Amino acid sequence: MLRRSAPWLWLAGVACLVAPTSAHADPTQPGELVNELLTPMACEFCHVFPNPDNQALDPPYAPFRTWQGSLMANAARDPVFWAGVAVADQDEPGETELCIRCHSPRAFLNGNGDATTIDELTVAEQEGVECMVCHRMTDDPAVLEPGNANYTIDDVLVGENVPRRGPWDFSDGVPEPPHSYINDPYTGSSELCGTCHDVTTERERVDDDGVGLGVPFNEQRTYREWLNSDFAEPGPSEASCQDCHMPEVEDMSGCVQHVNQFSHAEGGRKHDLVGANRFMVELIKSEYGLAGSNQINDLYYDTTLDSMDAFLPTAATVEIEGPSEVDLTDGVEGLQVTVTNNTGHKLPTGYSEGRVMWIEVLAEYDDQVIASSGRWNQAAGIQRDPQLHTYEAIGEDYADGTTFHLLRNNHWVLDTRIPPMGLEPDLETDPVGDRYTLLGNGTWPNFDVQTYAFDNTADVFDVTPGDLEDNFLVVRVRLRYVINTADYIDFLGEEGSEAGVEVAALFEAAGGAPALTVTEQVLVIPISGFGAEGGSSSGSSADTASSGPGDGASTTSSATGSADTTGTAPTATDGALTGADTTGGTRGTGGDDGSDDDSGGCDCRTPGSPAAPALLLVPLLFRRRRREA
Repeated sequence: MLRRSAPWLWLAGVACLVAPTSAHADPTQPGELVNELLTPMACEFCHVFPNPDNQALDPPYAPFRTWQGSLMANAARDPVFWAGVAVADQDEPGETELCIRCHSPRAFLNGNGDATTIDELTVAEQEGVECMVCHRMTDDPAVLEPGNANYTIDDVLVGENVPRRGPWDFSDGVPEPPHSYINDPYTGSSELCGTCHDVTTERERVDDDGVGLGVPFNEQRTYREWLNSDFAEPGPSEASCQDCHMPEVEDMSGCVQHVNQFSHAEGGRKHDLVGANRFMVELIKSEYGLAGSNQINDLYYDTTLDSMDAFLPTAATVEIEGPSEVDLTDGVEGLQVTVTNNTGHKLPTGYSEGRVMWIEVLAEYDDQVIASSGRWNQAAGIQRDPQLHTYEAIGEDYADGTTFHLLRNNHWVLDTRIPPMGLEPDLETDPVGDRYTLLGNGTWPNFDVQTYAFDNTADVFDVTPGDLEDNFLVVRVRLRYVINTADYIDFLGEEGSEAGVEVAALFEAAGGAPALTVTEQVLVIPISGFGAEGGSSSGSSADTASSGPGDGASTTSSATGSADTTGTAPTATDGALTGADTTGGTRGTGGDDGSDDDSGGCDCRTPGSPAAPALLLVPLLFRRRRREA
């Protein structure tokens, strides 16, 4: 459990010291609050402000600005959510209240927890997981374990309002805010996040033989995944959910009145709350931003999208190993890809329906793909081939194998998502299937190693016979992620609910959810054994590859050098290879042939010499290992 300092001391108003307290012994129920939650607009006036002078060039961090564009703020506007609620309500009428508890706490607390469409919510109830939910939530000892939105909301007035809780202290003489407050470290704990990020349904979980396991179905276990990992233990790997999803800012201003006074002199946190669902933020922006109903300033959504693009590449590391040279007549063998999960939970985690991450391998010569596995095509989806390696969790109703029906799920068909570092064995969080084997220390590995071989390269022609300087195979490996697959969106549309039909239309109009590139690596290998001299490599095994930069993709230089696009081989210098690692959490764009042309904006090649081919084997490794919890 994350260590927390004692929450017994707090300051309210000017000089009022009492112990933190709650009016409830149990999770707060509908209609119980005497003092209703203030709307986020009450927070906007003070908590939207420019960065102070010494941080003017940094990404904006004003709490309301970074929260408003997040999926936490838009949890009740997510059209996929409402389409899923419609399916759940058809399957188990009256059992969708838990969905509303998490996605619209205000609606639940107002007694509107039986809503099954967004039209049944008031405008205020569409604000999602809002400021006051977290900043009035208390650590209730009656709630033994977090989960299923069993939150307890403080309802005790101090002065004229219920105090805002948080890990802060104004007792050092810094001007105090115009509202009462409590220094409560619980607000900054992973346990608070676990309130909604562990979800259990009412169906009993069964094993592969249909035998009941005596536990309810563990639909989501993001918090428990963290709790069972090294990230929850004191030591070098310790990190809370907030450490990654709400990064710290030194000398953070607290409100508009103190922009250059740093009322959180010991540091505060951005309220980005970002994950990987970039496409949904874009979709919601189109519906509620300037191009839609104009309810939310586009600036807020753009801030979130920028944060996502910076955040996503920190989730994983990809490494490639391969042969020192390749004879095309023998094919390409010995390619080994290692994907390491840098996060504090499974990768990917959370709601599993329609979500899949996978390895895409492209072997290219002369800007043409001559072999591939898991290739993404915006129109056709993922290339399904014998070497495809995916990371996903698939639940079903064991009785008939029905999938995509969350409240009917009682059996995990598989769970190949990559565990976090140090994950201890636990029925609630164990992988399902034979993908992973426990390490010597008794924990699950936070990495996956896969090998690839391609034997269809014999008909590749040398486009520049006599010129050895461009005889190189570029092996590009991307870790890809789609949060809403076309199959899932089609399913929602075919179920016939108004929300399902609407979300299917939205996705179709947008061209479907694109594949995100979590991170990318490139390996350059000398080749020989061309099928013939002259001509072009346009045989049956070849395919036109992407050559232009992706839409908004970022390029990050590796530790070994920077990128160049001169079209020749990398330079081997003192046993090291200059090149670039291209990473990015941005959307790909469809090329003329429907393929994804998210190349990352770099083909990672610089002028070089074929004199030392063995040195060209060095993978272009991306070593950033910021953790997310």
